[in-house]
Amino acid sequence: MRVSQVLSVKGHDVATISQERTVADALALLKERGIGALVVTGPAVPLAGIFSERDAVRALATSGAAALDQKVADLMSADVVTCQESTDLTQLMVTMTEHRIRHVPVVEESKLVGLVSIGDVVKARLEELEHDKRDLLDYVSGR
Repeated sequence: MRVSQVLSVKGHDVATISQERTVADALALLKERGIGALVVTGPAVPLAGIFSERDAVRALATSGAAALDQKVADLMSADVVTCQESTDLTQLMVTMTEHRIRHVPVVEESKLVGLVSIGDVVKARLEELEHDKRDLLDYVSGR
């Protein structure tokens, strides 16, 4: 299974935020959208970074409430691992595990086309295993 198949079900919508916005703005958007990460936009194409709940928790632990007034650019992860629509999900799982990340932007020809979370990968893998199980049961039972 490929990333493109996940995006065909999930969609290509990506929540973004400007690197100039505050952490408070980012947290409000995360809550509003019910998501765990935002792609950060800025002068770098296709993205400047990624801001996740983990980044916010670390900032709050270090700076307390003052972190809420900091710019997203100050706390985002700038070294972002990306993938392509043609990326195999098994390889993406390995990459996510090795880098200890939960969100991977999907980039094609320097354009942001989606975002895949570890939840998306697990859901797709479970559906794939369930399909394989049904096929094997049908084969064994002679259907």
